[in-house]
Amino acid sequence: MNIKKIVKELFYITLPALAVAFTVNYLHPDGIALFGQWDVSKGVITAKSKKGVVESLNSSENSKPEITSPEEAKILFNGNNIVFVDARSFEMYEEGHIKGAVNLPAFRFDELFFDFSEKYPIDTEIVTYCTGRECEDSHRIAKNLKELGYKNVRVFIDGYPSWQKKGFPIETGVEQ
Repeated sequence: MNIKKIVKELFYITLPALAVAFTVNYLHPDGIALFGQWDVSKGVITAKSKKGVVESLNSSENSKPEITSPEEAKILFNGNNIVFVDARSFEMYEEGHIKGAVNLPAFRFDELFFDFSEKYPIDTEIVTYCTGRECEDSHRIAKNLKELGYKNVRVFIDGYPSWQKKGFPIETGVEQ
């Protein structure tokens, strides 16, 4: 076969496939953004913009929606008036979590929210966390809580691994 003919055929196959792929990705609600936030120092690494989540969190009384260090999270923890919400899976929570944290896995939010809302009223101060800056679940939970009326929700972006690494209080097993 002629190389020119092969290249031409590849072009005619590839171009429409790319056009369809980009169109479907653009129209799909869970499509992958072409531009994203990839700088770990700025928070959660994501192909999707966090703009909506951060704006949503900023619309409350929070002066700063993201907690960027374990020390800052520990200060809030010591205040005893804040509920830490673990957005990780039940299995990860059971292996270890911030002492006193409540497990509300992101993928089971709809299923578990009613029980959560009965225990924790709308004015409860909440800090969500997951496995660190590469995990979006804590932001997802924070956004969901905010949309459902919780006014004071913050995200501990470094999550459980940084808390544990600092030697701050943790526990294993299920909540009481």
